[in-house]
Amino acid sequence: MASFDIVNKIDLQLVDNAINVAKKELMNRYDLKDEECEIDFERKNKIIKLQAKQAMALQSMVDIILSKFSKQHLDVRSIDLSKEPHPSGKLVLQELPVKDGIEKEIAKKIVAFIKDSKLKVQASIMDEQVRVTSKSIDELQTTMAKIRAHNFELPLQFDNMRS
Repeated sequence: MASFDIVNKIDLQLVDNAINVAKKELMNRYDLKDEECEIDFERKNKIIKLQAKQAMALQSMVDIILSKFSKQHLDVRSIDLSKEPHPSGKLVLQELPVKDGIEKEIAKKIVAFIKDSKLKVQASIMDEQVRVTSKSIDELQTTMAKIRAHNFELPLQFDNMRS
């Protein structure tokens, strides 16, 4: 049986490069000079930590990071922007988790979407990925096309294609 995996993998080295370029731009920005802005990337936890004096400067830093991500050909949907900035003493802090892997809720949505498409494929959740199997490679390619056309709020890649 033919199969492929639907995954969400992000290259942490490219994320690191984007953060380093953003740090360099931050040092050269005149409007952020006195804002005590700082960007830190925790590679182990996959979290980008931001701090500044004002929320407006924090938003400028987020914009810089998003632009550097796109220049590194990273999908900006891989950054979770749902967490709000919170004050801590005289600074405002914000954490931006980098999404790596597919969460259970999104994996369930993907499986339900595949089952609703009425194709002759089987989808199953395996850890942080979804495996799709079928007897026909054409069915798998049709499934790939349908998944690419649908927005799951996550950059998805297709891996491990076997026939």
